[in-house]
This record gives sequence, C-alpha cells and structure tokens, in this order.
Amino acid sequence: MRRPGKERQPWDRFHFLHFSLHGGELLETTCRLANTLKRHGVCRGDCVAIYMPVSPLAVAAMLACARIGAVHTVIFAGFSAASLAGRINDAKCKVVITFNQGLRGGRVMELKKIVDEAVKHCPTVQRVLVAHRTDNKVHMGDLDIPLEQEMAKEDPVCAPESMGSEDVLFMLYTSGSTGMPKGIVHTQAGYLLYAALTHKLVFDHRPGDIFGCVADIGWITGHSYVVYGPLCNGATSVLFESTPVYPNAGRYWETVERLKINQFYGAPTAVRLLLKYGDAWVKKYDRSSLRTLGSVGEPINCEAWEWLHRVVGDSRCTLVDTWWQTETGGICIAPRPSEEGAEILPGMAMRPFFGIVPVLMDEKGSVVEGSNVSGALCISQAWPGMARTIYGDHQRFVDAYFKAYPGYYFTGDGAHRTEGGYYQITGRMDDVINISGHRLGTAEIEDAIADHPAVPESAVIGYPHDIKGEAAFAFIVVKDSAGDSDVVVQELKSMVATKIAKYAVPDEILVVKRLPKTRSGKVMRRLLRKIITSEAQELGDTTTLEDPSIITEILSAYQKCKDKQAAAK
Repeated sequence: MRRPGKERQPWDRFHFLHFSLHGGELLETTCRLANTLKRHGVCRGDCVAIYMPVSPLAVAAMLACARIGAVHTVIFAGFSAASLAGRINDAKCKVVITFNQGLRGGRVMELKKIVDEAVKHCPTVQRVLVAHRTDNKVHMGDLDIPLEQEMAKEDPVCAPESMGSEDVLFMLYTSGSTGMPKGIVHTQAGYLLYAALTHKLVFDHRPGDIFGCVADIGWITGHSYVVYGPLCNGATSVLFESTPVYPNAGRYWETVERLKINQFYGAPTAVRLLLKYGDAWVKKYDRSSLRTLGSVGEPINCEAWEWLHRVVGDSRCTLVDTWWQTETGGICIAPRPSEEGAEILPGMAMRPFFGIVPVLMDEKGSVVEGSNVSGALCISQAWPGMARTIYGDHQRFVDAYFKAYPGYYFTGDGAHRTEGGYYQITGRMDDVINISGHRLGTAEIEDAIADHPAVPESAVIGYPHDIKGEAAFAFIVVKDSAGDSDVVVQELKSMVATKIAKYAVPDEILVVKRLPKTRSGKVMRRLLRKIITSEAQELGDTTTLEDPSIITEILSAYQKCKDKQAAAK
C-alpha cells in the first residue's frame, strides 16, 4: 500500500496509514491473501473473523474474503476475549485473522493474546492467521500461521468468485436491547450499490478527491465509507489508526494538510473533545483542501456543529450531519444531495436520500401527518442497502425491526419533522445507548454485572455526557453479606471491561437498597433516568410502582454520592 512520501512524519509508521490502488498493490495484496485463505481451507460461504485495527492489511482481508465468496465479520479490536469468542461462535467462523499487536494513541494492544484466550472457547476455528504490526514476537501455537510468510508464497492473481446479488457479503455484530449482540447480514449487490451511491452524492465526491473517513473498520461506517463506498467509486481512501488527540490535538488537521483531504467524515464525540482544546490546534494547519465535512454515529449538538463549520471549515465547507445505522447499510437522511445552494440547518440530518421514504408513527401505530410533529422514525419502503436478516435468527430480525409497526421498518429512533419538512433525530427510543459512537445495549452491561455473586440486581441507563454524547449509569443492589461495596464497584468495572470492552464500563455505579419496580416486577428505568438528569420533580405517573417511597430512597443515595464526589474535589 502506498505510504506518503516526502512529507512523511516520524510517527507515520505507527499512527497513520494511507493507500491507493495505484500500481495494483492493493489488488495484489488482496489476491495473495485470498489465495492464502483458500490454501487453509476457506471456501465460498465460510465465515472469517477479522480482529484487526485500521490498516491496509485489514482492508485487504475484507476484500480477500469478498473475492473468494467467503463472509467476513470484522470485530472491533477493542473488544475483550469474551466478546470476541461470543461473536466467533455465533458466526461459526472457520478462520481468524489478527495482528501480533495493535498500536493506538501511544498504547500497545495485545491482540494475539486476546485471540489466544478467545479461541480456547471456539471449536469451529481451524486456523489463526497472524500478521505483524510490530516487531515483537508473540506465542505461536498449533492453530497459528504467520500471515506475511504465507502470502509471500502465493500467486498474486486470484480470479474472483461469481456471486449472486443476494449472496451474503458480510456480517457485522451490533448491540440489541437484549443481552446478545446480533449479526446483521448484508448482501452483495444492493449493499455495494447503496454504499457507492451515498458516498458519491452525499459528500460530493469527485474524481481525484482524497476522502478521509476516520472511523474504525470494526463499525459499519468503516465498512461503507472507508472501504466499500470509496473503493467502488475509485476514490483514494485515508486510513486513520490513531486517536484525535495523539500525539496532540492537531492530529486530524495535520493529516488534512499533509494529504490535502477534500472530504472529512468523523464522529461528534471527537468534535466535542477537540472543541475543548480550543481553536489554535485547528488554525495551525492549512485546511483549504476541505470541501465537505461530515458527522456520523450520533446526533451532533449545535455547539459542536457550529465549531466544526466555523472553525474547521472556515464557514465555507458544506457540513453534512448524516443519519443511518448498521442495519441500513448506508446514509439514509442527510442535508445533501439537494438543489444547488439549498439551506443546511445546524444539527439536523434534514433530507431523505433517494429511495428513502421516512414516516413518523404515534404510540397507537398510526402515521403522523403534517409538519412540526414528532414520533417514532420508520421507513416505509425497501432500499438496496438494507440488512436482510440477523444471522441464524430471522424471527429476531422480524421482531426487532418490523413487529412494532407492521409494514414499516422501525429504526428504534425518535424524530421531529419541522415546518420545512426536514427531519431531526431526537435519539434512541429503546434500551440502546450510544457511547462515543459505539452502540451498546444496556442489557449487555447488566448481563456482565449479573455475573458478580454479590450483585443480585442491576439496572443500567444512558445519560447525557459532555464528551461521549451518552454514558452508562448503573444502579446496583448489593447483598448484605458482600462487605465493602466500594470493592464490589471496582470489581464490577473490571468485569465489564473484561466481558465487553473498556468503553462499556459505566461512568457511575450507585449502590441502592432496591430498584423501582412495577407490581409486575418490571424495573422503571425512565424514573432512574429522570433522577440522574435532574428531572426528579417531573417523574410523571408513578402509580404502577410497587412502593413509591423507593424514589426517596434512591434520590437520597444519589445525593450522598454527589456530595461525596464534590468533597473529593
């Protein structure tokens, strides 16, 4: 893969990678990797797990699977061994591709060690292909194959498998409102068409442009707008391996200047973080190459939108706040494409893409007509990029997306339609929270907490966070015999990090005597959310609570916790 030449910085090898199709290097790497997979028993329809951070080789691994008709499932390289094993087993993966180690923000990630721990519990895995991101040696067992050495032996040509339009291209696991992540299935033709078309039209991508999407390939944004969309359009795609603030808060903008990036696509959580570092880090670098700025992963607040537009884009770049999901395959609502010079309103996705017909539904399941109205956001007709099923559980797919409003795809989000007919996303309507752009079911965190023998009950909710957008708050009931509850809290944080990932660890864990339940035993999470968002005076109907006095108990415990934190400062 071609690396930057004369302007290359000392840290480039470790924190920035850039590739293009010039010279056929990506094609040759893809073919050699594809032939390696075939040599080690991977056939059309087999599933391959890719546990790698952003890198040219990770992209080649995805394309190699596609080339031979295998199904890839990229698993975010921040997930724990338990989360990795769960996904490998659900997908029945035959091969895992990984690095010896990963590098991110100055830290070394022990990827191979995590894979070693995971595959102990994965009976379907026959081979682990290990590439090298660093020069450090790692343990190589009976399943392990050194990837670069194997690829060097292979032919640089591999004829692509002929596939049907509805054959599976990849699976990507996303969090649901139940504890088990679900493998979203995308197929060949419709997904690729939709990714390519949205990439070209939403971002105004033109021949010769440099497209910079700083998402991880472990998420759908990386699939659609780092790999498949840009490459299908013949674009040069930038791979960003680092973090927004390493080695300093100018990292994004130094990259924009050096590579003359034309479109920059990132997450609101990163924008909110950089905003706090001030304008100087942005203005230090030449950003005149930028034409389009994009926001993805969660609704962007107006302050972050204005800063991105005014400071980063010098009030001259088009800013597209895009709304879409893992399940939609590509962007569904965005300010562009539109008529030349059409208005763009801050913090609003605004206009449906071609073929997307959004509707708002009320609580009774009826379509909400007119303007200046709110409701559950649904889509009323099929589109090419939509997911086809949940792997191994089509009924769950039907129940999750089509049961709530028969005849419509239910997004799980609420939305407001303005007087002008534009759409503004108001947030999740189910028990899924969005932490720094990572979708996570509260049930997953509760399941991890439930494994602690001293915690019989817990309830996890999302709440607004200045940097992350949302954070997790856990209310736990601790057994009387547990001893020091502070020790339990620390053990829980460690357990959640181990079972899911570090980003899933609740920012706050509050010990309470009991949880607010209805007479039928259902935990009333909306009351807990109101308590921690200072809306305790507006609790609404509490008549279904088994014991309304519990609210006073929890309020008291929460206040003591806040007082303790204030005293510590």
